[in-house]
Amino acid sequence: MKDGQGTRGARRILDELRRARALLINPLDEDGQLLADHLKRLGCAVAPAWPPPSTLPDGIDTVLIGVDEVAVGDMVQLLEGHDVAVIAIVTYESPTTLKSIYDLNAHGVMSKPLRPLGILTQFTLARYRHRTEGRLNGKIRKLEDTLKGRRMVDRAIRLLMDEQGLAEDAAYRLLRDQATAERIALSSIAEEIVTAYETMARLGLKRPGPGSAASAASAAGVPPKVASPKD
Repeated sequence: MKDGQGTRGARRILDELRRARALLINPLDEDGQLLADHLKRLGCAVAPAWPPPSTLPDGIDTVLIGVDEVAVGDMVQLLEGHDVAVIAIVTYESPTTLKSIYDLNAHGVMSKPLRPLGILTQFTLARYRHRTEGRLNGKIRKLEDTLKGRRMVDRAIRLLMDEQGLAEDAAYRLLRDQATAERIALSSIAEEIVTAYETMARLGLKRPGPGSAASAASAAGVPPKVASPKD
């Protein structure tokens, strides 16, 4: 059972490797040629680029950069806004080299003189770290959006309590019911109310005084619910 799972996992890694589209920004010297040839033998599509390009070609998902051969600041600008795995190719472990690795936010490092042994490992690990980083960043963005929405709801509830004299539970129910009626997120209706109050304050308009839930909804420009006629 474990052997079967291991075989499938190895096959997935190789299949993923064959889909890689790499850009090699390094002179095609002995090390550069060895690296390009070895990655091609592994099934990767490798595009050598020397001198360094001014823009990143479409479809590239992995960039290998000889940090001792380039202006790192230019490479940072080249990579900006692109979702790619970055591998730094280094000659020395100097403070300057380490700073270059940090500045590039490299997911992997290869050291010269290059040898075939270790290229596959570093290439695969760098791409794995890049994917993991992407997933974590996605979760962080989702959490930040959730917290932002929660803060907006809290602000709207506080406004309804202070300006309309509603109890906290009543203010929340008002937001919830209106969001349900309009089929939009609770944070969206909360943002409408906060924006409405802020706009009135900025224009020097008088805010609605304490009253019913309907007056609170009208402050946000939300039409009141119409009750169904009774039989």
